[in-house]
Amino acid sequence: MDLKQLTALVTVAEVGSVTKAARLLHLVQPAVTRQIRLLEEEVGVALFNRTHQGMIPTAAGEALVLRARRALQELERARAEIRPDPRQVAGIVTVGVLDSVVDVVVPPLVTAVAQRYPEIHLRIMAAYSGHLQQWLDAGDVDLSLLYNLAETPSLAVVPLLREDLWVVAPTAAGLAPDRPVTWATLLEQPLVLPVAGHGLRALIDQARSSMPVEPRIAVEVDSMHLQKKLVLAGHGWTVLPAAGVAGDVAAGILSGAPLTEPELSRSVVLGLSRTMRTPPPVEAVAASLGRLIRTLVRSGAWPSARLSRPVGDDDG
Repeated sequence: MDLKQLTALVTVAEVGSVTKAARLLHLVQPAVTRQIRLLEEEVGVALFNRTHQGMIPTAAGEALVLRARRALQELERARAEIRPDPRQVAGIVTVGVLDSVVDVVVPPLVTAVAQRYPEIHLRIMAAYSGHLQQWLDAGDVDLSLLYNLAETPSLAVVPLLREDLWVVAPTAAGLAPDRPVTWATLLEQPLVLPVAGHGLRALIDQARSSMPVEPRIAVEVDSMHLQKKLVLAGHGWTVLPAAGVAGDVAAGILSGAPLTEPELSRSVVLGLSRTMRTPPPVEAVAASLGRLIRTLVRSGAWPSARLSRPVGDDDG
């Protein structure tokens, strides 16, 4: 088993075709086919089902692709970190970002890292907090924004901020950021909510559990994008983090307001693995993210948020 075989395996699995993989790898098709065949002979099982729809990994193939991809990423990271000048911070850093804060965080983070650490290559992976935590535990991301998480045996957690959740409605509802909406008003409306088991849904259910009115749930979804689309289409109101809807509210696409009586908020934290030494590029990106969070909150670019404690510093 060598790097050429692992590279061919991962590439074929990603594009679903030996022909496409050969083009991407700048090889002839028989060479890629041979690498896959040699790998299958070595492990003693079929790694792909050859179908009219393309090359589909078998269960064994999927398991090997997962580990091969991780191994190739680590080797790529090691190559990027080896530089003639050891003072130069360089390498590949994979950052997990909550779906609900992508618009607020990702563009300025990419800009800040490019300006301060031009030799760092960022990879951004966006998902819900539960998925991000799994990826962080598995080593698929180097650091990640998470919410409502305390430290665990495998993760070190740095509190960043606490942000209020907003009621989100069509523009015709006339909600405004300076006029909070009560739970009583919210529960008069049909609701578009995350599916049960989702972290945000758990917050919502816990907050309304003491109220006598049962919610009228119009639809449950597993996507913030779908929540907003369904609200826009008039299927009901919803509850989302302020950072996830502030741009839509400012653009007049949706209307939104802080939720009150009682207020509902979540904490956003930075998670890092305890199980391995933190490489200098990861430390650099973590520090940049901390500085960025401070700036976003203090400038009001992250609405309805307040710092949990001082994060980073202005010069570090």
